[in-house]
Amino acid sequence: MSEHSSNNAQKDEQKNDFIRNIIRDDVNAQKYQQIVTRFPPEPNGYLHLGHVKSICLNFGVAEEFGGVCNLRFDDTNPTAEKQDYIDNIKNDVEWLGFEWAGEAQHASGYFDQLYAWSVQLIEQGDAYVDLQTPEQIRDNRGSFNEVGTPSLYRDASIAENLQRYNDMKAGQYAEGTAVLRAKIDMASPNMNLRDPVIYRVMHQAHHQTGDKWCIYPMYDFAHPLSDAIEGITHSLCTLEFADHRPFYDWIVEKIGFDVAPHQYEFSRLNVDHTLTSKRKLKQLVDEGIVSGWDDPRMPTIAGMRRRGYTPEGLRDFCERVGVTKADSVVDFRLLEFSVRQSLETTTARGMAVLKPLKVTITNFSDAVSSWESQKADSVNARFDEATQTLWLTQPNHPNVDMGEREIPFTETLYIDQGDYEIEPPAGYKRLSPEKPEIRLRNTYVLAVTEHVTDDSGNVIELKATIDPATLGNNPEGRKVKGVIHWVSASQGIPATVRMYEQLFSVEDPSSVSDVHQALNSNSLTELNAVVEPSLANADAGTRFQFEREGYFISDSEDHTSEKPVFNQIVSLRDSYKPA
Repeated sequence: MSEHSSNNAQKDEQKNDFIRNIIRDDVNAQKYQQIVTRFPPEPNGYLHLGHVKSICLNFGVAEEFGGVCNLRFDDTNPTAEKQDYIDNIKNDVEWLGFEWAGEAQHASGYFDQLYAWSVQLIEQGDAYVDLQTPEQIRDNRGSFNEVGTPSLYRDASIAENLQRYNDMKAGQYAEGTAVLRAKIDMASPNMNLRDPVIYRVMHQAHHQTGDKWCIYPMYDFAHPLSDAIEGITHSLCTLEFADHRPFYDWIVEKIGFDVAPHQYEFSRLNVDHTLTSKRKLKQLVDEGIVSGWDDPRMPTIAGMRRRGYTPEGLRDFCERVGVTKADSVVDFRLLEFSVRQSLETTTARGMAVLKPLKVTITNFSDAVSSWESQKADSVNARFDEATQTLWLTQPNHPNVDMGEREIPFTETLYIDQGDYEIEPPAGYKRLSPEKPEIRLRNTYVLAVTEHVTDDSGNVIELKATIDPATLGNNPEGRKVKGVIHWVSASQGIPATVRMYEQLFSVEDPSSVSDVHQALNSNSLTELNAVVEPSLANADAGTRFQFEREGYFISDSEDHTSEKPVFNQIVSLRDSYKPA
């Protein structure tokens, strides 16, 4: 079996996960008229890598089983939510290649109905207004080893509770002085059933409803009822919500629905050296440790998009990870593998020298003047007398038709500093005094005749010659091993290239109480590079493979043809192989 076939077989097997098996059984049993899922982010930050798995699962199963997936913003906390977050979440979902059903929904759009149902709970004797302080409520909740203590307000009459609740709605209570609690079981072993708070006072304007409300539902109350309103058949969420499912079931049962939604939990996406806490990521943004939510080092979708990751790569990564009930930590290199796979046949090639070393070709004029008589049939070139530039036409990709571009070859070039060593290490296969010849990509065989050093002994320039007969031809009578890339010194364009390491130096950043202690001080390095003109002239957001260097993207915010800026996406290759 080929590697490609093996990968496809693996993906097909992964799609036979327990969630899909549940839905497949429900479809076969004709339990629902249509499968309806939802992706319900809280708009209190930008989406991160963990959300990608949820997006792919919720939208993916809806598509696979002929259903629909809603995008719903569970916007129950106006103090932490912004329209900017909403706009970017929509952008992220669309960029990943998914389309939600109809208009995007908001839990805040259901506030009138949610309030009516909270009144219904009071009237049924299933909820009460508690006037204890937040500290008293917390202390009286008990612990895993001791039951909770019922509030003195728990047995107030329905009439008293309705009046107090009406006063809450009318703004007569300050924040923290009154809450509405579900009346369930203060002795329950599940802490989530010990009379959880379902409404609290917040004298805050909401980004969707304005000043209409000064009481807002808690997430655990609004979420299951929003699912019920939308007719969600399979409410898919991560394992940390498993302990919340009994309350989910309790509330939908108490309100009463002909067809109630059901919650299913799957393992969240944990990737090493990656943090997916919105609160801590927001801290990095607020403190200026990163340039913003879309900093290319951030594990946000916006950051990964700016970094140059592809939606195809992220979707492939999620398919490879699969859907299980067991928590595990995924090797970050699997993500890079998937992104690299998606780039191989979709990105044009180009040459960029990240650490330039000057090379002067001492026989340039004589060698190039005879290029027309020496060139092979495979070489397409033209010589510009005015600028003394040999323009070489080369394909943008060796195996895929992506057009062509012209590369300028001149008397003075740049090669990478690492391509010449006075005292090369064992196994070194590039230029050195003992190995002075090498092939310049797409052009001539070059022979170094002299190296120039500064006072510290660092090589700052090479003097060299080119073999006129080797443009498109192999040299006669000898073998020249090795090919290196280069850029014209006079026609090349200075560029900033941003090289990245992982933002966090520890394997589990969430285990470190102070996020600053988990940061990698080498996460960003800016290099003063030189690139061929075709790269500099590319539009912002264009991906390339820099030959021998890796995959890069022209930065979506800072790149211009006058001041090119490129972000490293991933290295050219890695020893990592997926299982």
